[in-house]
Order: sequence, then structure tokens, then C-alpha cells
Amino acid sequence: MTTPTRFVVGGAGYRARYFWDLATAIPGLECAGVIARTPRDLPVPRYASLAEAVAEVKPDFVITSVPRAVTPDFIIEAVERGIPVLAETPPAADVASMVELWQAVGDSGLVQVAEQYPLLPSHAARLTIARSGVIGDITQVHISSTQTYHAVALMRAFLGVGRVPVSVTARAFTAPLLAPLSRARWTGDRDPTPIRDTIALLDFGDGRSGLYDFTDGQTRNPLRRRRTLVRGSLGEIDTDTVVRWTGPETVITTPIQRRQTGHDLDLDGYDTDHLTLGDDVVYRNAFFDARWNDDEIAIATIMTQMAAWVREESPEPYPLADGCYDHQVGLAFDAAAAVDGPVTITDAPWFD
Repeated sequence: MTTPTRFVVGGAGYRARYFWDLATAIPGLECAGVIARTPRDLPVPRYASLAEAVAEVKPDFVITSVPRAVTPDFIIEAVERGIPVLAETPPAADVASMVELWQAVGDSGLVQVAEQYPLLPSHAARLTIARSGVIGDITQVHISSTQTYHAVALMRAFLGVGRVPVSVTARAFTAPLLAPLSRARWTGDRDPTPIRDTIALLDFGDGRSGLYDFTDGQTRNPLRRRRTLVRGSLGEIDTDTVVRWTGPETVITTPIQRRQTGHDLDLDGYDTDHLTLGDDVVYRNAFFDARWNDDEIAIATIMTQMAAWVREESPEPYPLADGCYDHQVGLAFDAAAAVDGPVTITDAPWFD
């Protein structure tokens, strides 16, 4: 029997539970415990410190799921022990903290970041389409769905840009909006309250740009739709629709369609099977039958990639340098809005 790849989770909060829950359904992966200082009822063993966890289970890697202010200390301790790390986003609170973290572990080659958004089924399908060339060279990406560093990660994935100089201009507006849902489900709110919306324009050079439009709480607010626009030289992807030129005097529009089981008399159970563009399958769920939502599928994917990487079976999933760059650029949104002028990022230790 093959020995499973074992990991421990630093932290026992809301996000941490995803990791131990998902691991139970991923073949060859095992959550060997949680590091939490205070006793609590958990489905996996609890260790009071990383030192105790290492002594007891000798994990193949650790996952950090602790507040961003203390994430760097956890990462550094793990690296000092020679243990690979999958760090939750972002890897540190601000640029100064990321620089200190990079100086401590940047050359170790042991730290990855759990940036899951490009792995969401809908985005993964769009990336497959964009990279196939059917809409030509990608030049512009609009993201209105998720905050700062996640949005930057998506823009870079679609544009195919590395850690390069970027100029950011931004404005922030406040307007009334009802917030009917929160992490705790229905809020019971009946009256709109002032909510901030941030709009930023990113210039990556060589004609490549990004547009960021995010309303605070948008990821959980059903009154604000999530939109993704990817523009290329031969067409564009508009969320779930692809418009493209296919030959002389011919422009066609094709929907991206998801096969979702469990509706009506489909008795297979509710699950995502695959996504298609016409006759082409552009995404297939590797965890069909697990009954996971898209975020869970994406997290399970990067956990699987991390496990394969520590076994030296695949490339690194998302290096610390990329996570630092994404957060650095994301922080520039508020900075640019505050000065009402451009903020240009030209250099950092993690630049290409």
C-alpha cells in the first residue's frame, strides 16, 4: 500500500477546516493533525506547537491557516525545520512584512502559496479557452468578483504576465447597498448601508492591462454579480460567453456550458461534471462524486498539486514570489485611490 502524503494545518479556524475536511476525500493525502494552542473538539489530532507536530507525525508539508500578521513566523519556523509550506493568501500583511519574510525564506525554495482562484472550475475553463488561441493574443482582463491579490492572480494568469513592473491608478466610491448575506448566512438586514467600491486600472506594459472593480463584500453579496471579461485580438470571453472571429465574414458566439448533475430527475447527485465550449471539454472535475462547491474543488486541486510537488512529481503550484507580487500589487489599489494618482511598482526582491 502506498504511503500517503501527510500534512498538518497551522490554525483551527473557519478556513482551516477546509483542509482537513477535503483531505478525507483525496486519495493519497492525509491530514495528520492541527496545530492549535488551546484544546478544542476536532476530527483530527491537535498539537500545541509545530515542534510537537513534527516530533509526533513528521509531516511532508504544513499548511498555514492563521491570521496574516503571524503567518510569516509560522512559515519561517517550518522552513527552519526543512518542511515545505503551503501558505494561505496573503503570505504576510504588508510589503514590509513580505520583504522580511522573503529575506528569511525566499531562497529556500520551500514555500508555496494557496492561490486557488485560477483553479476554480469556471476560471480554469476560461483559462483553457484563452490559452488555446481561439480569441487571439490576450491584451485586457476585467475582474469584478474577488478582492485584490486574487484578482491580480487572475489577471496575470489570463494575460500570461510574470512579476513585472506595473502602474496602478484607482478611485474609491461609497454608495448604499444592502448586504443580505454574510459568512453566517442571511443577515436579516432590510436597509442599505454605505459600502465602498474600488475601481483600479493596471498597466502591465506592452499593451496589456487589467481593470479591477470590487465592492466590499461582493464575494458573498448576491446583489452584485460576478463578472470576468478577457479580451483578445480575435474576440473575447464575457463571463460564460465566447465571441470570436473564425474566418472571413464570420463571427460566432458560443456559450461555456457546465454539466451540473443532480437537477430534476438526474439522480446522480448534485455535482459539477465538466464545462464545454461547443464540442470541446475545457474543464473536467477531477473530484467528481465528492459533491464539492467550486471553491472546495479549487482548494483540493492546489492541495493535490502541493502533495505532488513535495513528492517531486510535478512543478511547484504557486511560488511564494507570485503570492508576494499579487499582494504587493493589490495593496497598491488603496494606495493609488488615496493619492488620486498613479502608483508605480518597479521593483521588489521577488520580481522576475
